[in-house]
Amino acid sequence: MNYRHAWSYLDRLQFFKIKLGLDSMNRFLAALDEPHRQVACVHIGGTNGKGSVAATLLSVLTAAGYRAGLYTSPHLSSVRERFRIGNHYISREDFTRLTERIRSVLGDNQITYFEFTTTMAMLWFAEQQVDLALLEVGMGGRLDATNVVTPLVSVITNVSMDHEQYLGTTLEQVAGEKAGIIKPAIPVVSGIDDDVSRRVIGERCRRLQSPLHLLGRDFHGRGSSQRNSGWEYHGLRWHYSALPLAMRGGYQVDNASLALATLELLADRGFSVDETAVRSGLEKTRWPGRLEAFRTINGSGAGRRFLLDGAHNPAGVHALTRALEHEFTFSRLILVWAAMADKDIRTTLAEVAPLAHRIILTRPESERSASPASLRQCLPKRQQESAKCTDSVEDALELAVNEATERDLICVAGSLYLVGKARKILLGDLVENP
Repeated sequence: MNYRHAWSYLDRLQFFKIKLGLDSMNRFLAALDEPHRQVACVHIGGTNGKGSVAATLLSVLTAAGYRAGLYTSPHLSSVRERFRIGNHYISREDFTRLTERIRSVLGDNQITYFEFTTTMAMLWFAEQQVDLALLEVGMGGRLDATNVVTPLVSVITNVSMDHEQYLGTTLEQVAGEKAGIIKPAIPVVSGIDDDVSRRVIGERCRRLQSPLHLLGRDFHGRGSSQRNSGWEYHGLRWHYSALPLAMRGGYQVDNASLALATLELLADRGFSVDETAVRSGLEKTRWPGRLEAFRTINGSGAGRRFLLDGAHNPAGVHALTRALEHEFTFSRLILVWAAMADKDIRTTLAEVAPLAHRIILTRPESERSASPASLRQCLPKRQQESAKCTDSVEDALELAVNEATERDLICVAGSLYLVGKARKILLGDLVENP
């Protein structure tokens, strides 16, 4: 098996539909000598902000000298983006070798794409003897393939509606699924709102005697009113002021606060981090495709300003809209939008569409993508006639570039699949593909 064969084999697993449950994962990992029990870890769940919290933890721990592994999903353009140790992605050789090992143990049994990549992450982190692994929940929590671990700390960033067909149609049901990652006596860090989700998660913590540390109650992060003066963290024990924050979006103060509170708890478990590492890590944190702003320098669209954001559910799009209103200046907003058909398209488009001077609807290469025509029907009536539709992401970007001037902002959002495709066209791959 070579790298291309390994990549193709994994891609074929996408034909097996999403399957929530832990029985097959536990049996399969047992056949591989239980790599998930060989590595200390932090388990990160929630609706939005999981990746930003994980990226911040990775950056600070790496700055402190630890070999920290990171497993996230989905990827933007290459599956190897899901697996990192420090600043290095998994090599083609390791990816190919581990694919072959997993396939040989799997035999005629079937597992899903996400179960396969989760297994690969566990194997790679165990054999590389990382000091700590940071594992992002794929969907929900209770039945997610990553929930086979017993972490040092569990993180639940927040709870809002998403993946209703799998997680439930009420906030209480979704919160119950997210709360499923909480383990007996394992501390929990969370930024959940004071609503039914807090009651659900608080009750599970009480039942399992798991200490709950809440943003806004037990620790706080506050942005400064003065531009470029940093932000302030009042933690469980730490108190830092004038902290850097590399990522855009006012909500990143909350995500960074969740990461720092997690680091405080990790310090009690042997992972000490000093202030120098905290500041250096925060300054270097990057999370591509999430409020990622840049100006193109090549081609016919040189000088055009782009903003890529993977916001795809109501809470995420609300955060994007607030950022557009308060953190970015532009003459006109050109919106390039796509969405998965199972998302709350009408709510998300209604939130952001009023800010756009031109809307271009497209469709990334995914069987779950909504058609541009169906997206247009979800727009407010006055914007339906002026919206442009194309099934090609390349054509959508070309239309946006031709429409925009150097003073305008082209915002690409609505789907991480769209952002991944657009980012590859505009900036290339994060890791090289064959």
